Parts: sequence; C-alpha cells; structure tokens
Amino acid sequence: MRRIFVTGIGTEVGKTVVSAVLVEALRADYFKPIQCGDLDNSDSMKVRGLISNTQSVVHKEYHRLKGFKSPHAAAQEEALEIAVEAFELPDTNNTLIIEGAGGLMAPLNDHEMVVDLIAHFDAETVLVSKNYLGSINHTLLSVELLRARGLKITGIIFNGESVPATEEVVLAYSGLKLLGRINNETEINNKVISEYAKKFTKI
Repeated sequence: MRRIFVTGIGTEVGKTVVSAVLVEALRADYFKPIQCGDLDNSDSMKVRGLISNTQSVVHKEYHRLKGFKSPHAAAQEEALEIAVEAFELPDTNNTLIIEGAGGLMAPLNDHEMVVDLIAHFDAETVLVSKNYLGSINHTLLSVELLRARGLKITGIIFNGESVPATEEVVLAYSGLKLLGRINNETEINNKVISEYAKKFTKI
C-alpha cells in the first residue's frame, strides 16, 4: 500500500483541497488521523463531498476532538492523551492519502509532533505551500525538518495566488520536485477538484 502524507507549512494552507485532488487523481483512499474542531463539517466530510469517483473510501478518523486548536491542547481538554505508537492505519490495499493536522511541528503530546506521525506511518510526504509574508522561511524550514528526519519528500504543491519570485526561490533552494499548483478559485466543488485531478495522475 502506498502511503502519501499531505502536510503543510502551517495551518490553513490548503491541505484538505490538495488531499481531495490527490484522492480523486489516484482513486486513493483518504484518512485524517486527527480532526480538531468542526466535527459537523470535518475534513473527511469535505473530501467525501469533493470527490467524484466511487472507488475511494474515506476512512474514519482515529481521534475526533472538539477543540479547534493544536492536537495536544484539544486532547487535554477531553482528558485524552495522543500517542503516536497507538495509531493504526485503515485496513486497505489501496493507495492512502493521509492528511495531517496543522504543520509538521504541531504537538500531539509533550514529546511527539505531527512529523513523528509521518515516520510512524512510514509514509512519503507531499508538502503544501501557500504564499504569504514569511512563507519562504516556513517552507524551507519544513523541508529541512523532513530531510533531517530522513523522510521522503515526493514534492511540493503550491496553493493559492501564484507568486513566481517566491516559488522560484523555494524550488531553487530546496531542490524539490514541483508536483503542480492549485490556483485561487471562486468556489471549490467536485467539478473543480475533478479538473485539477487530471493534472496530478502521475504523482
């Protein structure tokens, strides 16, 4: 089973949209290990509503936490402790898209971070970057961390408004493969996801 972990350089950079595109492109399954907040409109629900194929399975989250905050803080509010070693992958032989929570150093407990979850799942990584002041720094730091941990980076996807000067610097310094980009869209729906998916079938 191929495991692709979709992580971002921070929060709200487009991981869920990218995950939906990859699920549709690869006819893959989807798994969100930790959902923090928005339980009535979770990322799993969003992905399920955005894909069009009938092969993909959206698997149940391992932790569904009420607090819209860092996983460790949301878990503390419910007297839970998140432990990386306790996570199990869904039972599937299909390619699995795994969406992280927040960025790589989002804490899960007092000694483990999201990056530790990637290693636990033995997954390759797709990094999502979005332009904002400071995004070059955050992107390159994310790349450095993944490499320092010996984790495979499949490539990078830019999401949002295109800023060539920023993207050129990131690609030049990181040496990452550009997998593609997703532009600002007035609406994100299954038709839009389907069109983007056609561009990502060879990842």
